[in-house]
Amino acid sequence: MGVTVLQPYPLPEGKSGAHIIDQLSKRLLSLGATHAGQFLVDCETYISTPQPHNGSPGRAVHVLHDSEHPASTFSIIDNGTGKQVALVADNSFDLLMGKVTNTFTSKKQTKIESRGARFEYGDFVIKLGSVTMMEHFKGILIEIEYKACVILAYCWEMIREVLQGFLGIGVGKDFPSYFATQTIMTAMGQQQLHAKHNDIFEPMDTVKQYLEQFTNYRKHVALLGSMGSGPGGPPVHMSPSVVGHAHRP
Repeated sequence: MGVTVLQPYPLPEGKSGAHIIDQLSKRLLSLGATHAGQFLVDCETYISTPQPHNGSPGRAVHVLHDSEHPASTFSIIDNGTGKQVALVADNSFDLLMGKVTNTFTSKKQTKIESRGARFEYGDFVIKLGSVTMMEHFKGILIEIEYKACVILAYCWEMIREVLQGFLGIGVGKDFPSYFATQTIMTAMGQQQLHAKHNDIFEPMDTVKQYLEQFTNYRKHVALLGSMGSGPGGPPVHMSPSVVGHAHRP
């Protein structure tokens, strides 16, 4: 598996998601890409029960599946303070979550997924995902994987070129937000900067990017609900840096 970048695609006013995905698919095919099946990534979130009464944030377990890894279940445990623990297990983990309903309850109304066509273009795999929550369309996510590279810093320029080639818009030179330099705590209790774009890429990095984007869509839906507005995807700010798995059985 190579470096994967995931970012939302801005939906032009008056255009449907299906129309944009069809347009992007035709553009990829005209560039020489080949259709290589379908993909699906889904996410279900479980929250701790009962919720704390002292105002402290509750715990959550995000359970994700990626059709690129059909035998695995990915889970990200969030303690509510920004700290996360990521785990990879086999599919029996889903059965486990179904047996702890006295501790964690599924928020089925926020179950979300991205699915669509998968394309191969030289050393790249490109996926055009239609994001839905409770069968309602929320936006478009584009996933691009460069199979010949495992460290983003070494191949971001190449990924940018491919994105610009079929998206038809400028892609900024800055690394995507997920790969931004982070402040971490050392074993000695000292803070230091960590350049994530220099890390070796792992499958969990793809899953975490999906969770990040899914969370943005969920927050936008919650915001619209509090404002009494209609459905739609999260806002995408188009600066020069814009833009940047088949169904599980």
